[in-house]
Amino acid sequence: MKKTAYLFPGQGSQAVGMGLDFYQEFDVVRELFDIVEEISRINISKLCFKGPFEDLTATVNLQPAITVVNLACFTAMEKAGLEPTISAGHSLGEYSALCASGIVSREETFRLVFKRGELMHREATRNKGAMHAIIGLPINTVEELVAEIQKDGVVAVANHNAELQIVITGAPEPVNRVSDLAVSQGAKAIPLKVSGAWHSELIQGAQDEFKDVIESMRFNTPQKPMVFNVTADVESDPDEIKSIMARQFCSPVKWYDSMCRLMAEDIEIFVEVGPGKVLAGLLKKILPKDYSRKIYNINSMKSLDRFLNETM
Repeated sequence: MKKTAYLFPGQGSQAVGMGLDFYQEFDVVRELFDIVEEISRINISKLCFKGPFEDLTATVNLQPAITVVNLACFTAMEKAGLEPTISAGHSLGEYSALCASGIVSREETFRLVFKRGELMHREATRNKGAMHAIIGLPINTVEELVAEIQKDGVVAVANHNAELQIVITGAPEPVNRVSDLAVSQGAKAIPLKVSGAWHSELIQGAQDEFKDVIESMRFNTPQKPMVFNVTADVESDPDEIKSIMARQFCSPVKWYDSMCRLMAEDIEIFVEVGPGKVLAGLLKKILPKDYSRKIYNINSMKSLDRFLNETM
């Protein structure tokens, strides 16, 4: 099989009904849902399959829900004899990639994301935050605008998703001011429906606590390489991976650089493994038109069958 990257989505990719056909098809997927429900004490299967959407999108529910659906899709691919050359995950999705790469067990993956969701929800209730997508300006220009406003309030770059698609995060007023400056330079600024200022110092009150959780868990040497959000590079030392994942809590997601890193590996097939098509959409903006590649989404039995028919 050609060199293949698995990409795991994070918050924003959810939909009611996600993962249902894999749940109905595979005993091992039902086991995954049993594990996450035992750890979280939340009826994740009901939220995923029936909603309501408002409850599904609550951070404390959504983080384990997205993760179990990502791993359900991944497990179905494993059952079909598929495996990646390399993996990556966007923000929350990075925890699915940790599991898929053999770094963290399924149980500890679910413990991590459930605790992460609890802590992020706690900090969001303490500190009101906002996030805006800035479309049309390069990263260095957005960073300059952020630095100009940062002197007066909390604002930072959260995600560098594509060359000209950047998400800023922080307190509402500074985020609005950066957006106004960006619009004055010809960009679009789109407020995002989020409950907190993710990847900013407004949630830093939980970073040390989350670091302690990470330190208490067993991280293994990767069985397959993984590109990390914080560094846009691979890492094989388990202790260094723990440090990277602790920093991920408040650090920018270098997704654009991570995809460039995968191009440097001559990846030919990119597979978004999990609900939605957010990462596939970003890839179409990132990859040059002359770069030979195929992009797939695996989020249902039908899409898995199509992938198998086209690649095996």
